Amino acid sequence: MSFWSNTILPNLIGGACSTSPIMKQRAKIVPDADGVVVEIGMGAAPNLPLYDPSRVQTVIGVEPSPGLRKKAIRAIAGQSLDIELIDARAENLPLETGKADTIVLTYTLCSLPDVDGAFAEMRRILKPGGRLLFCEHGAAPDAGVLKWQRRLEPVWKRCAGGCHLARQIDRLITEGGFRINHLDAAYMPKTPKIVGFDYIGSARPN
Repeated sequence: MSFWSNTILPNLIGGACSTSPIMKQRAKIVPDADGVVVEIGMGAAPNLPLYDPSRVQTVIGVEPSPGLRKKAIRAIAGQSLDIELIDARAENLPLETGKADTIVLTYTLCSLPDVDGAFAEMRRILKPGGRLLFCEHGAAPDAGVLKWQRRLEPVWKRCAGGCHLARQIDRLITEGGFRINHLDAAYMPKTPKIVGFDYIGSARPN
């Protein structure tokens, strides 16, 4: 499993998470980030070209996967932004309270093992008035699609690094102590429906 998780899976995730349809979804929120940005689950760092250097002071990328961190380091080398990459999990962030102006979540909530702990940490590190920007796939609104998401999820999780197909993203965010200010939810073009229903928007702590 270590060869799969450290070598094969990072290549699969890095490729899948940087396809043209997904990059178009990321581009709907990432350029709006400002100040000190904490990106939870930076992965192979596909978001870096989307940040607006005139708005961002620094980007702190959190990524627990050694294989994905290696890919992120290569991506960081070609950027002019001030970027820090840290080995940490979302439920235990080595960052001081009130550190972040913006938290960015892109295709990360699906695979977090401790959602409640992660949201508690996100609330802790956000400054008063800070924002959460999110772009996540999750539970589809159509009963037939949702049925297949739930049916396939146990096998999918084992093959895709813990990715859940049927998490209700908006509910997770509100139950995590945030109020959603803006939400667009729709199927992503040119993407299978079982993985293509996206929740895109912004939220602030309650």
